[in-house]
Amino acid sequence: MSLFSFIGGLFSRRVSNEPREQIEIYVGNLSYDMTSEQLRRAFARYGTVKNARVVENHYNHKSKGFGFVEMVFRREAETAIRALHDKKVMGRRLRVNEARNKVKA
Repeated sequence: MSLFSFIGGLFSRRVSNEPREQIEIYVGNLSYDMTSEQLRRAFARYGTVKNARVVENHYNHKSKGFGFVEMVFRREAETAIRALHDKKVMGRRLRVNEARNKVKA
């Protein structure tokens, strides 16, 4: 064991015993007024959020009404999906599910 790995082990803290597995979540039917930070806070109630972003129009920077959230642990992501799917947030019923990869034709 090197000195660096030993020191790194002393300072690293695991919050959960679960294996880390990044999960990307699709969130649709968002209010056009919702910000990425508001989206992050909505999911952070259920676990560790690595990233949250509301997709915006390239030209006028207005929300397109959907976004993506990356969560660190699968169990927390599944809890968030169950809790927020079909829930009314800012006047709109959210569509929440695990994001699927694009299929190239």
